[in-house]
Amino acid sequence: MGYSIAQKIIKAHLLSGEMTPKEDISIRIDQTLTQDSTGTMAYLQFEAMGIPRVKTEKSVAYIDHNTLQTGFENADDHKYIQTVASKYGIYFSRPGNGICHQVHLERFGIPGKTLLGSDSHTPTGGGIGMLAIGAGGLDVAVAMGGGAYHLSMPKIMRVNLKGRLGDWVSAKDIILEVLRVLSVKGGVGYIIEYAGEGVKTLSVPERATITNMGAELGATSSVFPSDEITREFLKAQGREGDWTELKADPDAKYDDEIMIDLCALVPLAAKPHMPDNVDTVENVGKIKVDQVFIGSCTNSSYRDMMTVAKILKGRTVHPEVSLVIGPGSKQVLNMLAQNGALSDMIDAGARILESACGPCIGMGQSPRTNAVSLRTNNRNFEGRSGTVSAQIYIVSPETAAVSAIKGELTDPRTLGKPPVIEAPDRFLVNDNMIVPPAPEGNDVEVVRGPNIKPFPINKSLPAEIEAEALLKVGDNITTDHIMPSNAKLLPYRSNIPYLSEFCFVPCDPDFPKRAKEKGSGFIIGGSNYGQGSSREHAALVPLYLGIKAVIAKSFARIHMANLINSGILPLTFKDPQGYDRVDEGDVLVLEDIQRVIKNGEPIVLFNKTKNVKIPLEADLSARQRAIVLAGGLLNYTKLQS
Repeated sequence: MGYSIAQKIIKAHLLSGEMTPKEDISIRIDQTLTQDSTGTMAYLQFEAMGIPRVKTEKSVAYIDHNTLQTGFENADDHKYIQTVASKYGIYFSRPGNGICHQVHLERFGIPGKTLLGSDSHTPTGGGIGMLAIGAGGLDVAVAMGGGAYHLSMPKIMRVNLKGRLGDWVSAKDIILEVLRVLSVKGGVGYIIEYAGEGVKTLSVPERATITNMGAELGATSSVFPSDEITREFLKAQGREGDWTELKADPDAKYDDEIMIDLCALVPLAAKPHMPDNVDTVENVGKIKVDQVFIGSCTNSSYRDMMTVAKILKGRTVHPEVSLVIGPGSKQVLNMLAQNGALSDMIDAGARILESACGPCIGMGQSPRTNAVSLRTNNRNFEGRSGTVSAQIYIVSPETAAVSAIKGELTDPRTLGKPPVIEAPDRFLVNDNMIVPPAPEGNDVEVVRGPNIKPFPINKSLPAEIEAEALLKVGDNITTDHIMPSNAKLLPYRSNIPYLSEFCFVPCDPDFPKRAKEKGSGFIIGGSNYGQGSSREHAALVPLYLGIKAVIAKSFARIHMANLINSGILPLTFKDPQGYDRVDEGDVLVLEDIQRVIKNGEPIVLFNKTKNVKIPLEADLSARQRAIVLAGGLLNYTKLQS
């Protein structure tokens, strides 16, 4: 039997285990990336391991999230990251050089390589034929130290793309359609592999848009073939030598398959407040628009920006719309400036942001109260924009630009002939904002500002856990709910004690106070608990607050891994009705839990308040059980050394 693309990459990097779905495997990691929102913690953890130099082929630290500097905190973190990167052999992408995923695609991504990043949208690299996986910072730190990345062998789902996109329909509409079909939970446990005649009609930036939002499916990763289109992109970046062909074998077998007819697609929109709440722009109707943001790691490529510039050229943004545009990298911004497209945007009334994540993560440009904001980014969770009452719609750059002109959500097909964008023969290459590390052996002083606090480290799993259910939440709780991320809080990502004051505040403003008073406790969750960002702070802060276990109907992949890495037990209800037998405030007991986890025995939760026993499950590999027993991955790693 032949292999799929993902299976070929995994096979070439396999260190342990069998490539059988759900079996525990480990793979070698070639490249890593971090961004400043997660990077400070990842490098603190790397330092704690005592390894003198990174052992990957390439590791890059990007500054793209916390770029607003209204106090010393962000600048201090940037200095720490730059100096720790120089000391340990990591390339440093300076503030202003661009969004990690866009820059990595341009300058570092290599087909067939593995990439582990401390950002959930790391699978953007699948657009160039990488196996790129988002993970928590501690997993990335271990990989930088030469350690294997452990995961359950994913199933492979083929998405067969048929035909060609029509006028005004874009790659964003493809991934929105996949989300409509599969939902935000439909990719859990899968690598999504794109195939079919439609693949060759898509450029690398278009493919990257699709793989980027595979994170919203809950997928482990998404990947496209590496073909002549990939080769031309790398050639235009001056990196043709990095190209290698990568395609599935004709007899490759897939666990699941869906078909998307590109010819039948129309402009789509994800309505508030979930990326899979998808309908056609036409069906949503001509709602009044207050703000439009075009950018983010999903849609900020040269191709996207040129499309927007051509739509705006000679036109004026509606007087009641605020249009902000964030080119994804210095390369893109420079090229727009040189060819006049930037002037066309400014002339139309757009406000140009620096090349950073910006509004996507609530870092500035929050909409007004009750506003409708159209955005080309990947998530529209309630409150993520920085304004809880705002209604966020996810759309394509084409729909966003046309709607900004019209002042209402508008199907771009009403504008006539679409702009035609040719891929450049040569991108503008200037890597002067990427700082190489100091030569090995050089004495580099690591600079630590006062905002950088020690991170919490768990103790080994106790023999028994008895504590209250401190909070009960519903389905699709995101890491934004657990540990909010906005312009006010992002500067404190290296200060866990400060962040603890805001844990779960969107769900219950009294939770931090209650958790600190109790000293320990359980969290009860619904389905898909912990979806969204890879931020391990959504595990580290509950750890600091004394959370011993999270019991949910089901977990999102990265967050479950982060809980395990922190030594917090992730347990699921064996019967979904068990969720209804626990209320906030109930006293819960896990008897002999240390022995039960060690031996893989059936788990029974005793609700002392209601005097009922509730069967639970722990979907943990032998290694994950050992990590939880040790009190987290750092403790486990030290025990292995």
